[in-house]
Amino acid sequence: MAEPWFTDVNAFGAWYGAVVGGVGGMLLGVLGGLAGMLAPQGKGRAWILGGWLAFFVFGVINLLVGLLALADRQPYAIWYPFLLIGLILTGVTGAMYPVLRRRYMEAEARRVEAAALRKQ
Repeated sequence: MAEPWFTDVNAFGAWYGAVVGGVGGMLLGVLGGLAGMLAPQGKGRAWILGGWLAFFVFGVINLLVGLLALADRQPYAIWYPFLLIGLILTGVTGAMYPVLRRRYMEAEARRVEAAALRKQ
């Protein structure tokens, strides 16, 4: 096993998992709730999709760091939080991003259709 990246390995794993997992999960939940309310109305497209993409990138970074830690034979308490957070974030945000984009495209199509009907 390689030299651990952190001195107090178990404390790092517990704190990183709790803080990033808890706070990140809460923020993603809030963003998801706002997306569910605003996307059908076509509002907030730039910051909803931008935030979603930022969570995806953060998840990929965590996934890569976790795989690097696993390849470097780091202790479980180091690689596990990175991999868990990375897998969850990339899985959830990666799967839902096309759905959100589709909802915004549907809202735009409804807006264009309503404008065309008003002109008649």
